[in-house]
Amino acid sequence: QVQLVESGGGLVQPGGSLRLSCAASGSIVSINAMGWYRQTPGKQRELVANIISGGGTNYADSVKGRFTISRDNAKNTVYLQMNSLKPEDTAVYYCNAVATSVGGGLKLPYWGQGTQVTVSS
Repeated sequence: QVQLVESGGGLVQPGGSLRLSCAASGSIVSINAMGWYRQTPGKQRELVANIISGGGTNYADSVKGRFTISRDNAKNTVYLQMNSLKPEDTAVYYCNAVATSVGGGLKLPYWGQGTQVTVSS
């Protein structure tokens, strides 16, 4: 099993910055990709950004140029630096990892518990 623990959410004013962190632990053999999704009430969870083991990244159009995803493979940790935050960035942010665990043999998606980000004056 793989556990994901997120940190770094909170309340910030428009134009401000936050940095989210997510650390993976457990019986990990390998992690293919790590990323961040977000969800607001009544809407589907959407991809914010992800990063694969080779370093390639993907971003939602709405966050390009403002958010930066990075990864520390040695620590199995992914970060999301969020700058120039807007009220529409308000959501619960979920960490995601696609990983293979000991005894698993399959690449499976794992999710964190979510962290609230609120952008408001």
